[in-house]
Amino acid sequence: MTLPWTLHGDGKNVDPGEVVAPGERLSWPRTIGLGAQHVVAMFGATFLVPILTGFPPATTLFFSGLGTILFLVITKNRVPSYLGSSFAFIAPISAAMGAKGIADPMGAALFGIVVMGVLLALVGVLVQWVGTRWIDVLMPPVVAGAIVALIGFNLAPAAKNNFMAAPLTALITLLAVIIASVAFRGILGRMSILVGVVIGYLAAAIQGEIDFARIEEAAWVGLPTFHLAANPFADAAVWGFLPAFLPVVLVLIAENVGHIKGVAQMTDPSVNKSTGRALFADGLATTVAGFFGGSGTTTYGENIGVMAATRIYSTAAYWVAGIVAVLLGLSPKFGEVINTIPAGVLGGVTTALYGLIGIIGVKIWLDNKVDFSKPVNQFTAATALIIGIADFTFAIGGVSFNGIALGTIAAIVIYHLMNGIAKARGTS
Repeated sequence: MTLPWTLHGDGKNVDPGEVVAPGERLSWPRTIGLGAQHVVAMFGATFLVPILTGFPPATTLFFSGLGTILFLVITKNRVPSYLGSSFAFIAPISAAMGAKGIADPMGAALFGIVVMGVLLALVGVLVQWVGTRWIDVLMPPVVAGAIVALIGFNLAPAAKNNFMAAPLTALITLLAVIIASVAFRGILGRMSILVGVVIGYLAAAIQGEIDFARIEEAAWVGLPTFHLAANPFADAAVWGFLPAFLPVVLVLIAENVGHIKGVAQMTDPSVNKSTGRALFADGLATTVAGFFGGSGTTTYGENIGVMAATRIYSTAAYWVAGIVAVLLGLSPKFGEVINTIPAGVLGGVTTALYGLIGIIGVKIWLDNKVDFSKPVNQFTAATALIIGIADFTFAIGGVSFNGIALGTIAAIVIYHLMNGIAKARGTS
């Protein structure tokens, strides 16, 4: 079988100023090494999502790798990207998992993931047909930044609860994350979250906070734990969680479009033509994962950072990364190792991580030079953030809207309402 990549030069060296294009590759030993590097880059963030939400880590890793392979097939190897666990799902999944009076909380959360995956896939079809201009109109930078920011800041109480469960371990972990981000160069500097988890884990082990019994009992090889999404027609309460998930679609759209634009800028502008396919692929990967017990996925900025540093954009390396992730998902023992990470370590990591999600929203404002001297931008961001951070809730019948959903609605409605009135009155 003829593989779709051509060898770049001699397959060993990349001259200064040159890049290895998506359709090229280096020698297979080097490509496998690059694929392993992508696994390391995505791992620190991907495994945290199931740990924080109560999902099986091995299952999420398995579907992360499978989703990446689906993404590469659907985009015809033209878009180098890894599909890791999306942090945008943490808040709604946690809300569903902690709900009372529902027969299958995890199934309800998975149903929300499935629906968001289907919606994202449909958006991908629409984008492939009409382009991305309507996304920019619906979510200008002030709106997109507010939505991303409020999702991160809304999670602050969860970080506090884990932190206070073991303050010393959490503090050691947090300091390790902060110091690693500036003390190391290259890939280690980009993996400060993973470095922090390792150091925090060792500190917790020394203090006797970890139970290793389940690791010893777990098999080295086996299928991951599958869990089917709930049937909304058998349990009507499942529908009540959907509003909390809806803002996630907007975040996934913004992430995917932004990442693809970034890759196109670094490689070839024609990559932008695959935006619709990429959105559809991510939607399909999220749907498949949600059906069987995995978390929703998104294109990963961590891996794009690795490509920017190495100037190697070969999709062959992502095939290696996807296959490795699938194999890791087939090791129950590996999954149990991740499951033993204690609350204190998670508290230290998430104190930084959730804040960073919020700061990404702020970065969107800065990168796009949002003018906060304008009332329309002031009220859009200010109102949405307060609603999200304070976690306003509003229920209609059996359907509940949490702070993230209401904050997202507020950001979109306030911006377009004020903008429309200002234009009509000539006061903009």
